[in-house]
Amino acid sequence: MKVIEEKGYNIMSLSRESGVPYTTIRSMIERNLTNASIDNVIKICRVLGISVESLNKPDEVDITKEETVSYITKKPSIELPLYGSISAGALATVEPVIDNVQYISFPKVVLGKYANSNNLFALKVNGESMNKIIPNNSYVICKPIEIDRVKDNDIVIFSHDNEYSMKRFRRDEENQVLIFRSESTDWRFSDIVIPFDTMNDLRIYAKVVWYGVTLD
Repeated sequence: MKVIEEKGYNIMSLSRESGVPYTTIRSMIERNLTNASIDNVIKICRVLGISVESLNKPDEVDITKEETVSYITKKPSIELPLYGSISAGALATVEPVIDNVQYISFPKVVLGKYANSNNLFALKVNGESMNKIIPNNSYVICKPIEIDRVKDNDIVIFSHDNEYSMKRFRRDEENQVLIFRSESTDWRFSDIVIPFDTMNDLRIYAKVVWYGVTLD
């Protein structure tokens, strides 16, 4: 982009100063910011000393909160169903999702590679067992997934004995168990361990692809 050269940078030097990988910046240029991470856009703009919108209009000098919000909201949005709450504590029955489903509008740019995925849905987190990364009352966006597609370290929504929870997944082949791990500041939350030979009542519904945290 012309503004990068005018500010005395090339892609390599801009990558070094901003901390954004070279290949990422090149992809942002080639795609004209389509699906670009807002965090990466802000990092680049701060190094260049320009506003977000100035990546295409090199005559502005400041980056503001309003412009950042404008950048996000001008990107295409997706309507996602908001399905009650999910327990992030001990296994608990999920709030029923039958009638009067609410929908939320969410900017695709924040979803990265999942921006055009089908069947995404949102949930509100209820519980403290994942509070190191996803505090109570946060929102998560999930993508349906089959159990054989789940990878180690995915955060998943699952049920066992018809009760629901959200945990970090790991497959332990040596001990023939599936481990659903809590990540909590509360030591009372322990792992849920399910042997391979008792998986009949286990169902993995989705993996978490995004979560949002409101800071105090």
